[in-house]
Amino acid sequence: MSSNHAMESSAACTLVVVPTEPRSGPTWVLLHGSDGSEADLLPVAERLAPSAVKVAPRGTVETPEGFAFFLRGADRRIDEADLRVRAEPLVTRIRSAQAAHASDGRLVVLGFSNGAVMATALIELHPELFAAAVLVRTQLPFPGVPRPAVPSIPVLVLDGRDDARRSPEAGRDVARRLRDAGARVTHVVLPVAHGMTAADERRIANWLAWEQR
Repeated sequence: MSSNHAMESSAACTLVVVPTEPRSGPTWVLLHGSDGSEADLLPVAERLAPSAVKVAPRGTVETPEGFAFFLRGADRRIDEADLRVRAEPLVTRIRSAQAAHASDGRLVVLGFSNGAVMATALIELHPELFAAAVLVRTQLPFPGVPRPAVPSIPVLVLDGRDDARRSPEAGRDVARRLRDAGARVTHVVLPVAHGMTAADERRIANWLAWEQR
C-alpha cells in the first residue's frame, strides 16, 4: 500500500491514510459494515483512488466480531433515535480529520451495509457534507420522516439481487427518496449476495469514470 497510516487515538478510532504521492481529488470517507473495522474498505479505496486521502472512522457500537455505526433492535429494525445521536459525533470526527489531513475540500463517502445506512443518514441530516456518495447494500434510515432537500450530488446505490439481509426494494427505495430530494442517483442491482464483491468495485470504477468526464 503506497500510503502512510496515521491513527488518531481515541475511544472511537479514525484511521487516516495520507498518500506518499501528491494528493489529488476529494477525500474519501469509508464507513464499514456490521462486525467490521475502520480498515475494511481501505483496499477498495486504495484501488479506486490511490492518490486521495482516506478517512476511515470506526463505528462506536461494539458487536460480537467488531463494530457498527448504530444499534438495531432484536427484530433487526434500525434504532432511528440511536442512529441520529451517533451521527453527530461522527460528522465532527470526519470534519476534524478532513481539516487536519486533506487538501481538497470535497468529501466522497463509500459506505457498505451498516455504514451505507449511516452514510444515507448523513446525507439526509447534513446534505452539505458530501460531494458524492457510493452506497453499497443500503436501506432507508428514516422512512417515516419527511423527505429532506439534498444538493444535486451524484449518488451510486448498489444492491445485491441475492442479498438475504435486505428486502428487494431496500436500495430502490433509497434511490427513489434521494432522487426525489434532488440528488443525481444511479441505482444498479448486481447478481451478487450481501457481501461486497469485485463486481461492485468494477461498477464503482465505471461510475467514477463516467462522473469525472
